[in-house]
Amino acid sequence: MNVVGLNAYHGDVSAVLVRDGRLVAAVEEERFRRIKHCAGFPKHALAACLELGGITPADVDLFAVSRDPRAHLWRKGWFLLRHRPRGIVSARARNLASVRRLPTAIAAALGLDEARTQARTRFVEHHPSHLASAAFVSPFESAAVCAIDGFGDFVSTSWGCVDGPRLSVDGRVFFPHSLGLLYLAITQHLGFMRYGDEFKVMGLAPYGEPDLAREIESLVHLRDDGAFELDLSHFRHVTDGVSMTWDDGEPTIGPVYSPKLESLLGPARRADEPIGARHEALAASLQAVFERAAMHVLRHVQKTTGRTALCLAGGCAMNSVANGKIRERTGFQNVFIQPAAGDNGTALGAAFHVWHAATGRPREFVLTHSSWGPEFDDGEVGVALDAQQAAISERGCIRRFWPDQAMLDAWTADQIAAGRVVGWFQGRMEWGARALGNRSILADPRRADMRDIINTRIKFRERFRPFAPSVLEEAIDEFFVGAVPDPFMLQVYPVRPEKRAVVPAITHVDGSGRLQTVSPRSNARYYDLIKAFQRITGVGMVLNTSFNENEPIVHTPDQALDCFLRTSMDVLVAGGHSVERACAKTA
Repeated sequence: MNVVGLNAYHGDVSAVLVRDGRLVAAVEEERFRRIKHCAGFPKHALAACLELGGITPADVDLFAVSRDPRAHLWRKGWFLLRHRPRGIVSARARNLASVRRLPTAIAAALGLDEARTQARTRFVEHHPSHLASAAFVSPFESAAVCAIDGFGDFVSTSWGCVDGPRLSVDGRVFFPHSLGLLYLAITQHLGFMRYGDEFKVMGLAPYGEPDLAREIESLVHLRDDGAFELDLSHFRHVTDGVSMTWDDGEPTIGPVYSPKLESLLGPARRADEPIGARHEALAASLQAVFERAAMHVLRHVQKTTGRTALCLAGGCAMNSVANGKIRERTGFQNVFIQPAAGDNGTALGAAFHVWHAATGRPREFVLTHSSWGPEFDDGEVGVALDAQQAAISERGCIRRFWPDQAMLDAWTADQIAAGRVVGWFQGRMEWGARALGNRSILADPRRADMRDIINTRIKFRERFRPFAPSVLEEAIDEFFVGAVPDPFMLQVYPVRPEKRAVVPAITHVDGSGRLQTVSPRSNARYYDLIKAFQRITGVGMVLNTSFNENEPIVHTPDQALDCFLRTSMDVLVAGGHSVERACAKTA
């Protein structure tokens, strides 16, 4: 049975293909459209999944959509009657209408009969989709499950249990109360208005002290039943409504905080205003309050379920700083978070939710790596390089092909050890927000100046954003305190004090690192490269950041080459090909 999962008319639209209970393909639309967090209908991602699965549209047995317009209708109706928010009813109605018409959009995109598509479409509520995205691909047969995000189908937080193929939802926090919205409000107050900018605040937080934690704590009341409530007078989404666009292109969300928040925290930062100590303190305070609230929820989930393993999902599960503290601050001993924990991952959850509901069969799949997108062979890479040979030659670059992978790995590792910045393009495109060794920019973690080099020459981004280490799984204890293997780069841990001077480029200002562990199971090609670097330097780690420059992560060889040529990257390694700027060596 082929089940296609779709996240559509929301942020980070995506598609996945599940065949007979096993994942075959998982792709995000933004990689094709080249629009970050792309909204609308994932037409290109859907086509890619079918191509990767080697099937035609007629071979799809079920389409699973990670929204349910019928969910919690009485709560929605009561809220509208009670609060009568201005300006959002028509926009919400249009969005729900788009979701309801998805069978028509699917049929049109794939050339299928609309009635047949309608009969084979299943709508799965947003939060059960989140929960299933982690629960049904985790290594745990039995576990607690929890999803924390902004909102979806009128729910912001949910929890329950997974036992084999059975998923229960035992608790929910409903609109208008949301930890994701709390984080968003202060992210916007700090001048970061683009959709998905919350990660910038997480990176800024270690630069400040939580001097404003008391003020932010006043915004959220933690209840004895594990839930929470916002002081809604500081937010606009109840009375005024918030403008949101999910139809096509880049999603947008208007300001969610009210003027009263500025009375509490001071004037909002303009986007062009320099970041000062007060902004750093706000970021630190927000992170501290969010962690306290999230741990409050998780401690309740652990206590009521009695489980020691946790499957975590939702946009707030991308807060890797908080994730690294779960085992220390709750009763959970093991935590699983899949790499697309945000709304992109709901396509994965919906597909597995529908698969298990339709078949009742046991689980037989565990997500151990993120390589689920398209790939390109050496012939296709060569065609892309040939098309830009004039530009390659004009920049004085040296182009080579390496038939021996071990020799290429040794040469690449030597380039990294010499201080050169390498664009690394290999294998299938990653699923999720992180580049995990297939579409990555790599550098030497031992160089104290490497963060500034990459930020100023290649990434052109804020100075306070850290870079991540990709570390050999067997070397994790050598470099980190209390860390556990995480192939998806979703947990932050302290770098050992004695190692911070050894790998300063990946050590954040607070002495931490958002690690990715690499093993032959998770990414054999990347593992071999890091081993080659270890043989040269004695350090089983490289600096890893996404292969892009203020755009979605590169998808195709020509996009990788374009990013290489327009930035000051030193080396491009794509498949068995290399392109080297002979005149751009770093001392």
